[in-house]
Amino acid sequence: MQRQQSGFTLIEIAIVMAIIGLLITLTIKGRELVDNSRAKSLANDFRDIQVALFGYQDRFRALPGDDSAASANLSPSSVPIQNGNGNLRIEGDLNTYLSESFFLWQHVRLAGFLQGVANAEASGYVPLNTSGGSLGVTDISNAPISGMSGGYIICSDNISGRLVKQLDMMLDDGYTAKGSMLVSHANSGGEPIASGNIIERDFYLACLSV
Repeated sequence: MQRQQSGFTLIEIAIVMAIIGLLITLTIKGRELVDNSRAKSLANDFRDIQVALFGYQDRFRALPGDDSAASANLSPSSVPIQNGNGNLRIEGDLNTYLSESFFLWQHVRLAGFLQGVANAEASGYVPLNTSGGSLGVTDISNAPISGMSGGYIICSDNISGRLVKQLDMMLDDGYTAKGSMLVSHANSGGEPIASGNIIERDFYLACLSV
């Protein structure tokens, strides 16, 4: 009597393994594409804010947030406009309520350099990045990360370790503890953290000197 064959043949096993390998490859590539897209979006935030800062200075000969003639420069407006003190510094910790760092967003939006809510009391006024962290601009004296230089800084918070290293390579030198972009602990800052000590699953604050 002929015995009936049971189980999988080598060809069937090879086909299954090939399919599994293809799925793994597609998953990894898909993750890389998503990460690249998010990193580009984070980098574009920094670039767009720089364009807005320089554009505002060119047009009004003043720093947004610090502009002492903002109410005149940006009128007419449907929302109350807050003037700065005109001392050529963007004062206040990042997005501190009613500081020049806070009203900067109103100035650049009313001037048409950035999109967003111009009413400082409205929900969604402070911009967020693709990671859900806040974006901010302040004077170098208020930098949340030690060792920064320049006139003022742009910061983006709550960025994963995997993305923050990629972001530094896109905007600076790829070394998160030196250069014009420094990286430290999310929500607090402190001393810059070297690239080798960045943990992919943790979240960080990245600040760029301007």
